[in-house]
Amino acid sequence: MRKFILPLSLAAGLAVPAALSGQPALAADTVTVAVTAIVEHPALDACRDGVKAALEAAGYKEGENLKFIYESAQGNPATATQIARQFVGESPDVIVPISTPSAQAVAAATKSIPIVFSAITDPVGAQLIKQMEKPGGNITGVSDASPIADQIALMQEITPDIKTIGYLYNPGEANSVSTLKVLTDVAGKAGLKVVESTATKTAEVQQAMRALVGKADAVYVPTDNTIVSAFEAAVKVAQENKLPLYAADTDSVPRGALAALGFNYFDVGKQTGAKVVQILKGTPAGDIDVEVAKGTNLVVNPASAKKMGVTIPDAVIERASKVVE
Repeated sequence: MRKFILPLSLAAGLAVPAALSGQPALAADTVTVAVTAIVEHPALDACRDGVKAALEAAGYKEGENLKFIYESAQGNPATATQIARQFVGESPDVIVPISTPSAQAVAAATKSIPIVFSAITDPVGAQLIKQMEKPGGNITGVSDASPIADQIALMQEITPDIKTIGYLYNPGEANSVSTLKVLTDVAGKAGLKVVESTATKTAEVQQAMRALVGKADAVYVPTDNTIVSAFEAAVKVAQENKLPLYAADTDSVPRGALAALGFNYFDVGKQTGAKVVQILKGTPAGDIDVEVAKGTNLVVNPASAKKMGVTIPDAVIERASKVVE
């Protein structure tokens, strides 16, 4: 849950000794890790929790020798900027921005505090770094660039008659724009066309999904924070119109996508947290290579697929990492 952001001067004035506040006193060698995300939804929340789990596994425990701060921008870029500036004012040991908008806000706010980004599709295209290996400066992190070719192959296996893929996204999200370029290229090589529909805020998602009815044979939702935040609205349209809906993130499958081949975002968070630990132990952020998330999971939802007029082949179900009942 997002905390109310107080001006730094006021927040300092409200501070009380730990003994009086009832909070446990932290060790003198306590480290502070500040985490922020552009919005709260299952994938990004799992990523945050994975970061904390990696820190705990390395011996950094909240309430003992770790101060773990979390803020969500609730989908507002201006709030993301405010959070970034607040974090910089508090001088944590490491800042972990989850999602491209949050990472861009934090990168603009500090060139000295170590930054470990997570869930960034194209960190070079987002101008966070110049290269993946030893990026230099104060930034490193983990990219969640989607395995587009494998995802298209899965769509063709489950819905072999598709000729046009609908792409539902927010054009204001750099990660979604980068994914669109890759999707269009890979789909073209597979003999498929891509038709776009955009939503710049969550309230527009349902209508944007309706705009694809009759134009697309299946719809693909990337790791777009705007669309994923209102994913149920897209699912409703898909089920009402027998339009197959695929997702890039596996956390969207229990919410109604018929299938996803993507990353487990708790594991992405753990991979991110491991880089935070490296920095806490003395390695400069700019000396740590940026990595692409490791491993992919196949998650399917046969019940939702049926409502979309699709029967998932037994061969796909048998190799799935998880089948949503």
